Amino acid sequence: MLQAVIFDFDGVIVDSEPWHHKAFNAVLKADHIQIEWDLYQDLYIGFDDRDALKTAFKKAHKHLSSKKLTERIAQKAAVFEQYATSGQLTTLPGAIQLIKSIPIRLPVGLCSGALRSDIEPIITTHGIKENFRTIVTAEDTKKSKPDPAPYKLALENLKITEPANAIAIEDTPAGIHSAKAAGMKVLAVTTSFSAEYLTEADAIAKSLENVNRKTLEDMIL
Repeated sequence: MLQAVIFDFDGVIVDSEPWHHKAFNAVLKADHIQIEWDLYQDLYIGFDDRDALKTAFKKAHKHLSSKKLTERIAQKAAVFEQYATSGQLTTLPGAIQLIKSIPIRLPVGLCSGALRSDIEPIITTHGIKENFRTIVTAEDTKKSKPDPAPYKLALENLKITEPANAIAIEDTPAGIHSAKAAGMKVLAVTTSFSAEYLTEADAIAKSLENVNRKTLEDMIL
């Protein structure tokens, strides 16, 4: 029996990755670092802000102190929040409808590498904040996806003792690996990567428009 559904955020609920990319480049301009979009798609999607910034500085062969890392995370969050609150981010087809269609008896969670300040304005605006019994963000675990720590915490918060009866909905190889390493089933959507990169998932959908509660329940059978 299906015991929980846990959604990733970026690339699953909202089409936010282009805006994250834009925000990173806005704050990295002061360090003379630019992340090209193709490289961002290939490497950075699935990272939290901390790991993305560390990677950017490492690839640029520049030193990144703990103080500067903290500053850049805060600056990037502020820039992204401007985008989020201005209504420039759009939700992905079927996501809101699927979240709202899940009955209250079935726990729903959110597990993301984004900051809480990135997430809350959007889920509040779209009236789905109260649908999530737990929200795990980048601030909540020391290790981010692809490590299983975020999903393990989400499962713990939902009091799920049999992870194989819970489904994660993901869009990146890093997210899929994180959920699978936590013992979960995974439904992947091809919003950020083509299906050939998502083969570790248990099922793949082109869009959440094609997914309903029965689709998820059948994955546990």
